[in-house]
Amino acid sequence: MILEKVNLQEKFALFTDYWHPRVAGELNGQHVKLAKLKGEFIWHQHELEDELFFVVAGELKIELRDKTVLLQPGEFIIIPRGIEHRPIAQNEVQILLFEPASTLNTGDQRSALTRDILENI
Repeated sequence: MILEKVNLQEKFALFTDYWHPRVAGELNGQHVKLAKLKGEFIWHQHELEDELFFVVAGELKIELRDKTVLLQPGEFIIIPRGIEHRPIAQNEVQILLFEPASTLNTGDQRSALTRDILENI
């Protein structure tokens, strides 16, 4: 096993596209994913997995059916399994996601934004 530190700024500099998570680390069957977001995602839910959204840079709205949560850098929210949600980023946002390795980014929906295979960075 090789132990290496991860520099988030260096990892985010490796890609420019939006809504395409990359795997930056793995532990205990969980993925640490990095993604850049801009615009509106689709409404979706994850039947079996909880999802953690941690904002590294920018401002992220998470729309829920009954309210909207605004996240600033250094803040996170855990979306419990089965809760419909839609991330929205008016400007570019950098996020860290922590979720089971089996989690599909579009949950119970398939669209052009679905990423079945994730790149390791």
